[in-house]
Amino acid sequence: MKELVRSNILNTKPYVAGKPIEETKRQLGLKNVIKLASNENPFGPSPKAVNAMKKCLSDVNLYPDSQGFYLKKKLARHFSLQPDNFLLGNGSDEIIDILIRTFVEPDENIVTSDCTFLEYEIIAQVNDRKIKKAPLRYFKYDLGAILKLVDKRTKLIFIANPNNPTGTYVTEYEITDFLNVLPSGVLVVFDEAYDNFVDVDDYPDSLSYLRRKKNIAVLKTFSKSYGLAGLRLGYCIADSGLISYMERARQPFNVNSLAQAAGIAALDDKEFLRKTRKGVLEGKAFLCRELSRMGLVFLSSVANFILIDTGRDCLEMFKAMLKFGVIVRDMKQYGLKNFIRVTIGTRKENERFIRVLKKILKEKS
Repeated sequence: MKELVRSNILNTKPYVAGKPIEETKRQLGLKNVIKLASNENPFGPSPKAVNAMKKCLSDVNLYPDSQGFYLKKKLARHFSLQPDNFLLGNGSDEIIDILIRTFVEPDENIVTSDCTFLEYEIIAQVNDRKIKKAPLRYFKYDLGAILKLVDKRTKLIFIANPNNPTGTYVTEYEITDFLNVLPSGVLVVFDEAYDNFVDVDDYPDSLSYLRRKKNIAVLKTFSKSYGLAGLRLGYCIADSGLISYMERARQPFNVNSLAQAAGIAALDDKEFLRKTRKGVLEGKAFLCRELSRMGLVFLSSVANFILIDTGRDCLEMFKAMLKFGVIVRDMKQYGLKNFIRVTIGTRKENERFIRVLKKILKEKS
């Protein structure tokens, strides 16, 4: 049936998601499995969000508010902006698709980095748009290299900050210099899915750029720090004019009523966010100490995951850890053949990961 399929779809490699817990239990006959592969919140969802969803259950026979009026109003107060500065999406992935469909003509191109969030390239290919990728420099976005790829046909630039899967970031100084020389006709999209975990002083305030320039868009999500990944709720912040055009490309009722209610409540749950951040930072410090004692090379991360060079084939490491009920992410799809990425888990999960990692590396030495 290939003759029925568009050529750009045939050439697209689909996104490979982290292995589910239930599938692992079923396939391997395991009773106790932990998943440290998809950068989810190990502490569960916001309790306030759960309660808000329960109150909405009896109304799921009705379509949700297509405009997300109350969630946008809440976000506007949260960021000191206006409701028309926000577009809601079924996860950030949908918003990436909306951005490309809204702004990039068939003969225009998109620029991003190599070894970054795979959906930029996948969604560009699905939409039959050309994407150019600059190499990382020391596992970090090289904004100078990105600028060299920008030409008269460049319309979008995606910058994941912090970057997934490396956990590295570009600084305020680097972003300021970059924006000062970038042509005004290029839309820069800062993808900040992991911003609530950042613990450095020179991380850029993207909204300050957005308030001064119209060619800035910022993506954020409720999936990570708020623990609502299963609801698929993300949003874009941009100039109201840009948002109005994106709304034309958005499907109606794209964000369900439970997700909207949970998002509104989660923004009020500052204590949950504080505990999540504290737990992740403490867990990251523990893992870094243990990995250093083991003599392993890993990247300094400002996100809720760590990229580790195990010195072994990543698929072999993934399969070996899976047998012990620990799901990590192999980096084969990113071209990092000896690397695995591990999400910061609970204390017990982190300790179990270290125990299993030590056991496997000892057996393979």
